[in-house]
Amino acid sequence: MKKIYFIPGLGADKRVFNFLDLSFCEPIFIDWIKPLKDETLPSYALRLFETIQDEESYVVGVSFGGMLTTEIAKKHPLVKAIIISSAKTYLEIPRYLRFWKSFPIYKWHSDRNKSFLGKFVLSILGSKGEKQKKLQLQILADSDPAFTRWATDAILKWDNLISPPNVIHIHGTADKLLPYKYVKSDYTIMGGEHVMIMDKAEEISALLKKLIS
Repeated sequence: MKKIYFIPGLGADKRVFNFLDLSFCEPIFIDWIKPLKDETLPSYALRLFETIQDEESYVVGVSFGGMLTTEIAKKHPLVKAIIISSAKTYLEIPRYLRFWKSFPIYKWHSDRNKSFLGKFVLSILGSKGEKQKKLQLQILADSDPAFTRWATDAILKWDNLISPPNVIHIHGTADKLLPYKYVKSDYTIMGGEHVMIMDKAEEISALLKKLIS
């Protein structure tokens, strides 16, 4: 059974993979490490890969985790990378999100305003059903505001233009955060929201099994 390394999205942890059927592999969920002061997204990605240390590994990254996985794939061409609901280059991130570079409202993120952000986050991510919404809110409540501020800043400063050939991109047509029209995906999930690993878990699980097996 193959080991598959999973990297979650921004402000999330291994619980976002709870809805997937990963019985076909040995899943290893990567925990976040503390970013260095003013660390870039590529630098952080390579330090995160040091916890894997397998040049021929399968790495699956979701959202922010997919951007990190892309940077890992650039430096380690033997890695078999799969990104979900993510972007391979900064050009796949809509310009209206990049305006935050000039108006960094994300720096207001703190423990005190998590509840205020919760409803907004749920609407953007596309969580469906009480079980999904409850999990998303719990993950948000448990997130580290300092890490979220750093990661958001790192994403906005990310300037990658290289789309590595060892990356497979899976994207949903209903993604509100990273709209489908801006990305070039290898596999399309019809009606898939940004958190489609939850609401399209059966389809995503089957596709991962096909790609990895």
